[in-house]
Amino acid sequence: MLLLKLLVIPGFLLLISLAGKRWGPSVAGWLSGLPVVVGPILFFLAIEQGLVFAAQAATAALSAMFAMIAFCVTYAQVAQRAGWPWALAVSMLVWATVAVALSLIPPSLTFSVIAAATALLAAPYLFPQVQPIVSGPKPKSDKLLLRMVAGALLTLAVTLLASTVGERWSGLLAVFPVLGSVMAVFSQQTRGPAFTAALLRATATGMYSFAAFCLVLALTLPSLGMTAFALGIAVSVGMLGVTRRLLAKPAPTNRSITSNE
Repeated sequence: MLLLKLLVIPGFLLLISLAGKRWGPSVAGWLSGLPVVVGPILFFLAIEQGLVFAAQAATAALSAMFAMIAFCVTYAQVAQRAGWPWALAVSMLVWATVAVALSLIPPSLTFSVIAAATALLAAPYLFPQVQPIVSGPKPKSDKLLLRMVAGALLTLAVTLLASTVGERWSGLLAVFPVLGSVMAVFSQQTRGPAFTAALLRATATGMYSFAAFCLVLALTLPSLGMTAFALGIAVSVGMLGVTRRLLAKPAPTNRSITSNE
């Protein structure tokens, strides 16, 4: 089981990163919205802590989309005005603040759906508008390795702490922006703030698939058991076709950023 935890998520992150190298920031961000981190974490929680625990964690993870999208928007906006250390620090502070606030609200699937829907619908209006950027230096392998190691460590941390922090924080921590933070920092360092904003906007768009996955698990895990994961994956993949069309639409904002310097 330990070996699976160390290999499953890094393997998913590797595939996403390679796809991003080939097709650019929009595809990389879009694919990172898939439940490639939270899915395996919830799977291991279901095995080790039980189906009800995992379903409750999925409900918390669904609400944590609000914190994740807040992170993406904050980083994209701050990155237009400051370097990556400030952008990362401010966006992480925003994520932590929102996550703590969510943890204080009584758990409810209805609330989680409302929180996720609000974040998803508002996100396109909150990002800086950027032009598609397809050129720039290729990512280095050490950064790719960092993403994979971070994903493995998060999986270990959440599953090991699940019995201590409970299903609420297990779900919230499962949506900690591991992949988003690494991709954002590296993109800003090498390709500039406009590229980073495009990447994070695509990530927020791709999170419709994430929301569908968590909602299916929250609704069906107690009754369907582990089969719910297959159903969740199918629904999540089905959302890809819908969200892919959203990527082609221009960001509904007034300010345009065309430079990646």
